[in-house]
Amino acid sequence: MTVGLLTDQVQSVEAIRQSFPALARRHAGQPVAYFDGPGGTQVPQRVIDAVADYLAHHNANTHWAYPTSEETDAIIAAARGSLADFLNADPDEVAFGANMTTLTFHLARALGRRWGPGDEIVITELDHHANVGPWQAVARERGVTLKVVPFRPETGELDWEALGRALGPKTRLLAIGAASNALGTISDVAKAREIARGVGALVFVDAVHFAPHRLVDVRALGCDFLACSTYKFYGPHVGVLYGRRDRMKSLDLPKLEPAPETVPERLETGTLNHEGIAGAGAAVEWLASLAEGGTRRERLARLYAAQHEREVALFARLWEGLGLIKGVTRYGPPPARPRTGTVALSIAGVPSHDAAVALATGGVFASNGDFYATTVVERLGFAREGLLRIGLSIYSTASEVERVLAGIERIAGR
Repeated sequence: MTVGLLTDQVQSVEAIRQSFPALARRHAGQPVAYFDGPGGTQVPQRVIDAVADYLAHHNANTHWAYPTSEETDAIIAAARGSLADFLNADPDEVAFGANMTTLTFHLARALGRRWGPGDEIVITELDHHANVGPWQAVARERGVTLKVVPFRPETGELDWEALGRALGPKTRLLAIGAASNALGTISDVAKAREIARGVGALVFVDAVHFAPHRLVDVRALGCDFLACSTYKFYGPHVGVLYGRRDRMKSLDLPKLEPAPETVPERLETGTLNHEGIAGAGAAVEWLASLAEGGTRRERLARLYAAQHEREVALFARLWEGLGLIKGVTRYGPPPARPRTGTVALSIAGVPSHDAAVALATGGVFASNGDFYATTVVERLGFAREGLLRIGLSIYSTASEVERVLAGIERIAGR
């Protein structure tokens, strides 16, 4: 399908922006341009309404025999179905939790109960520490050996030869990020899975930064587990964990004795954030509503294809414009390589915090620091001052890209 046809079947950015109350905000006399999406996106009115409607009209605990409890069960089931379509999974393979970090710690503890000295876990330097810390904890608690695959600072990409060397007959799990939240690098998870499968290892994928930019397909990835967070793709602060049904059933989970043993509920510790789950389902429904025709999954695929083409064009301008500003250094792969519309940069002589403050005075909101991708930022030499991060979202416009470029040029000119 051509780009033109895709665009014809997907709402324009002008129409999409009308869904976001936050875009009406002004700061220092300017409309706010949000480039902080990699840390959390803004939320459409439909999601806000779903959260409020749940609290106002359906608020109850689950699995009891009165209307609001039954309505809560139905809302959670519907949201599970929506996220299953989003991931190309089955509903009973989708578990909810507080956030990706908490879910990953929970999963790591369950998996680690069956591992010990002589077993190995492989992680990468390119990852957010939510896909590092839980496996470090398993290594400390169970005596498991942790192997770390480096990335190449000059390209922002994984060292694939090192990955091949790290995986072996003792490897029990490969934990890999689908996309770097600091550099935007997209890693070939399917390729990594094939290497891991060759040695009989499980594969866990952090798709938190990937999911807002590419439509997740757990069947195509072939992973055993995958986690993401709905607040990165226009939903509330809720984490989502996919697990292959057989893997979920076999987990040695820390859980309360009366809690359900069925999947996926056996992974969901305690009472969940019901209003957040209602909003999570609404976020997927809203995304699907932006494209025409077919099933929910087909509409999501159509939307993501069109948005990818648009993001590529916007990012090319952002990358090119940054490269023309004296004193600015960009990190990560260039636009021709697999990547998202997120770039980290430094400005000579300007700490990242000061740069973020200066941008905000012009109504441009961007994040700075290490973004919990601590190893990446340390390897690039910015452990102390951090980096500035600019991230494109579904509501980003060409004029906003020009605003951020003008702001960075002004700061660099100091």
